[in-house]
Amino acid sequence: MPKMKTNPGAKKRFTLTGSGKIKRKHAFKSHILTKKAKKRKRNLTYFGEVHKADVKNIKLLLSMK
Repeated sequence: MPKMKTNPGAKKRFTLTGSGKIKRKHAFKSHILTKKAKKRKRNLTYFGEVHKADVKNIKLLLSMK
């Protein structure tokens, strides 16, 4: 049986924490920032955690399961 390959797009977008959770970056902070509030832009800077409903599919993309 062939080896499982890691999805390159998922490899760039998600990182694993020490406790096994998956971190992700927030969307909507690349351009057109003038109309967005300072607080909103600041909160988009921080990493978020992947929702538990999506964890299984992301782990498959990262060849972890």
